[in-house]
Amino acid sequence: MISRRNIRVKVMQTLYGIEAQEQLSKPGDAVRILQKHFEQTRQLFIYLIYFVTELAAYAETDSMFRSSKHLPTDYDKNVNTKLAGNEWVQKILGYESYQKAVKEDKPQLLKNTELVKKLYHELVVTPEYIQYISTPERDKNAERDIVQFIFTDFLLPNETFENHVDETFTNWDDDLEMTNKLMISFLNKPQSINFQEMLSPEKWDFAKGLLQTVMEKKDVTMQYIRPKLKNWDPERIAMLDMILMEMGVCEFLFFETIPPKVTINEYIDLAKDYSTPLSGQFVNGILDNIHKDLLKDDKMHKVNFKAS
Repeated sequence: MISRRNIRVKVMQTLYGIEAQEQLSKPGDAVRILQKHFEQTRQLFIYLIYFVTELAAYAETDSMFRSSKHLPTDYDKNVNTKLAGNEWVQKILGYESYQKAVKEDKPQLLKNTELVKKLYHELVVTPEYIQYISTPERDKNAERDIVQFIFTDFLLPNETFENHVDETFTNWDDDLEMTNKLMISFLNKPQSINFQEMLSPEKWDFAKGLLQTVMEKKDVTMQYIRPKLKNWDPERIAMLDMILMEMGVCEFLFFETIPPKVTINEYIDLAKDYSTPLSGQFVNGILDNIHKDLLKDDKMHKVNFKAS
C-alpha cells in the first residue's frame, strides 16, 4: 500500500526532526521515531475510512429522526437511505482486518457527531449524491464512485472537515496526499489491505535501511556533496535540501536495486514539494553532477551499507 515515495517522505521527516533537535538520539531512537510516523499514518487512514462509513450510516439515522417527527412531511417519511447500504461500505464494515483495527484504535472516540450530521446534510444536496440515489439499482462502479467522491471531492476540500482532522492528527498536512492515494487504492482492492501490516517487511527493511544508512554514512555522503556546493555555504543551505541530497547519495552508493535516474527524479520531486521553490533545481544539479562523477570514476558499484 505505502509506496517507496511515501517511505522516503517518512525517512526525510524523521531525519529532519532529529536534526532540528540539535542533540544526539539514544541508540534505536531514530528507528522508533520512524515507526511512530508510519503508525500515525495508519491511525489517520483508519479514522478517515471510519468517518466515511459513519457519514454513510447517518442516512439511516436521518431517516429515523425525520419519520419520528410529530408531523412528518412526505419527504420526512421517504428519506432515501441507499447510501447506508452502499456495497463498498458494507464490505469494509465486514472486513475482519478493519474490524480489528477499529477495536484496537477506537476511532469512534475521536468522532464529532455534530460534524457528521452537518456534513451529511451538505452531502445530500450535491449533484453527485442526487444522481447516486436517483436509481434504486446498485451498480458496482457507482457504489465505489460515490464513496470516492465523498472522500476525495467532498470531504478533503471541506474546510470544516479539514480543521477537524488537522486538530485531531498532527500528521494531517504531511499525509494528506498519501492518504488520498491509499483510499483510491483501497476502493479498488479493499481486501488487499491488511490494517495490521500496512508496510510489508520488505518495505520496512528499505525504510529502516535508508534511515540508518543516511545517519551512519553522513561523513561519506558529505565527501561527495561538499565539493559540489562551490560558493555555497553548507551552513546556509536549507536543512531539508541537505537531507534530501544525503538520502540521494546513499541510494547511489548503497541501494543495489534502485536505478540512479529513479533516485534523482524522486528527490527532485520531494524537494519541489517539501522545500523551497528553487530546491528542485538545486537538488537536481547536485545529485546529477555526483552521479556523473561516480560513473566517470567507475564508482557506481552499489553495496549494502552494512557490508561497506
